[in-house]
Amino acid sequence: MAGSGASGGLAVGHFEWLACLIVLVLGWVFVPFYLKSGVFTMPEFLERRYNRASRMYLTSVSIVAYVLTKISVTLYAGGLLLNKVMGLDMVTSALVMVILTGIYTVAGGLRAVIYTEVMQAVVLIGGALTLTLLGLQEVGGFSGLQAKLPADYFSMFKSVSHPDFPWTGIIFGAPILGVWYWCTDQFIVQRVLSAKNINSARSGAIFAGYLKILPVFLLVLPGMIALAMFPDIKGDEAYPALVTSHLLPMGVKGIVVASLLAALMSSLASCFNSSSTLFTMDFYKNYRPEASEQELVLVGRLATTVLVILGILWVPFIGSISSQLFIYLQSVQAYVSPPIAAVFIFGVFLPRVNGKGAIWTLLVGAALGALRLVLEIMSNNYGLSIPAFEWFYSMNFLHFAIFLFLVSTAILLGVSLLSESESDAKLAGLTFATAKEATGEFAQKMDVQNPLWNKINIAFSVGLVLILLVLWGTFF
Repeated sequence: MAGSGASGGLAVGHFEWLACLIVLVLGWVFVPFYLKSGVFTMPEFLERRYNRASRMYLTSVSIVAYVLTKISVTLYAGGLLLNKVMGLDMVTSALVMVILTGIYTVAGGLRAVIYTEVMQAVVLIGGALTLTLLGLQEVGGFSGLQAKLPADYFSMFKSVSHPDFPWTGIIFGAPILGVWYWCTDQFIVQRVLSAKNINSARSGAIFAGYLKILPVFLLVLPGMIALAMFPDIKGDEAYPALVTSHLLPMGVKGIVVASLLAALMSSLASCFNSSSTLFTMDFYKNYRPEASEQELVLVGRLATTVLVILGILWVPFIGSISSQLFIYLQSVQAYVSPPIAAVFIFGVFLPRVNGKGAIWTLLVGAALGALRLVLEIMSNNYGLSIPAFEWFYSMNFLHFAIFLFLVSTAILLGVSLLSESESDAKLAGLTFATAKEATGEFAQKMDVQNPLWNKINIAFSVGLVLILLVLWGTFF
């Protein structure tokens, strides 16, 4: 994010502020169905709503996506940081992070991941805030920063032709990525699945929404400060350069480095836990239903080890998509997320969509997304040119997300309408129309036991939306 801030200004912050709204959608729209169904994984929810084929698809795609995005990107970012600070090469940096993160993830599971992340969040915010304040002081405050950078760096809404963040892509495309990441991805949703009841889950989601306001000021802004201080800086080098500069006293510099490593290890830990859960619960346990808990834990660890190795091997290809790490991350997600977002959104709102429509949507969407990724790499690296398809592999990644979502929606609705609808018994508790039909031990999580708590959640949700409107108006 800091690298994209140094390359283009505040516009990259849209992904964070849009996330504030998307986590509200998670808390108020999706959480009820997840808690009612009593599922452990998102693919498991798809199986209950559609069919087993949809579950297997989502598990497979999620694991591949973890390799292409979360694991490889986190290791790459950690490599940049540790190379700048300690002079370590990429492989050594990756091994250090994997070993340290793996120790507490393997030892304590999801509980250890969540409690550790709470502590890491405090360190991250404190360290990033310190760096931002000292950086602003160095460049003469916010007004001094404005004087040193182009005026359009401080405008969040860009023209339709902007290569990275056109306003059309931000408004219509970025929310598609957001729904997939914040509302349907095991990496994130496993947190609300661990909540004691619906009020707890919603409060957590709302609080996360408030936290997502901060990265624009604590991560994007420092990238811009780095550019003002070091005009020759290149993208992703911005934050490490700022950390290792003369700004920070030695003790404080250590705290800030620790905060960055904490953020990276936090992402890795969650990825380790979620990928292990997906592989063991959605693949291995179906293959060996009699497997003991100890066997499942061992298999999960082995599977995670393989994914880490694949993530390290993919790191060299990251630059083939974009010179900015954050844009690479969002680009790959734009090629993966639209069909998944479509089957979840319409699956909750429309009882008429069925398993046959879902699997056709997921398969065709995956083929189109993979084709775009391959053609883009071939074009950027090897000069491939196919005039008839140039629009397909050269359009902005957010515009491609819109295109793929519309195609996915058309396939889902079309195939579903041409085939038999799902039975009422299968849909019980899994759509808005059948929400009251949920029964069983997990249905009690839906009980609003404290009406005052529910009202507080509503008040804070409204407050978050108002704050975002003010921020967007300020940096329009």
